[in-house]
Amino acid sequence: MNPFFAYLNRLKLIRRWGLMRNTVPENDMEHSMQCAMIAHGLAALARERHGRDVNPETVLSLALYHDAGEVITGDLPTPVKYKNPEIKGAYKRIEALANEQLLAMLPADLRPAYRPYLLPDETAYEWKLVKAADRISAYLKCIEEQNLGNREFDQARATVLESIRKSDLPEVAEFMNEFVPSFELSLDQLSKL
Repeated sequence: MNPFFAYLNRLKLIRRWGLMRNTVPENDMEHSMQCAMIAHGLAALARERHGRDVNPETVLSLALYHDAGEVITGDLPTPVKYKNPEIKGAYKRIEALANEQLLAMLPADLRPAYRPYLLPDETAYEWKLVKAADRISAYLKCIEEQNLGNREFDQARATVLESIRKSDLPEVAEFMNEFVPSFELSLDQLSKL
């Protein structure tokens, strides 16, 4: 018996934005899917518009598993996770150990197929796209909460947007300009586009 997929199924129980009042609760499984879709879009932009040698399906898979270890560690809130370099470094080591633990849950013959996604090369261009998608996903959460009148996310939105604007990836700016504004619209407004 292998518990790998049973563990991953529990991502839906890991609540995000734990220190903030949420109008719409978000879990790691929902976030992972949104992040994967955004990352796939960024990779498609990178390949089609900028001639990057990148496989959008690989980036999609990286994004789908980018928070998998949180099923073991939980989601440490960003203000804690990045409070200082010591905490950040310790948490990175804990995340790696959690991902190694998940990998060990697979049958030995399947581990090579999952290793690149659970223990990714964090210097690769593909990983940069996933991290950008993760930030865009956080920004979209802020928009959603603000659209519902939740002022709790005002500062988070400004902070996340500032970090996105610092990206040197042209596909990030393109995604933000071409796709993100529609997240401000209601369903009726979207239907008229």
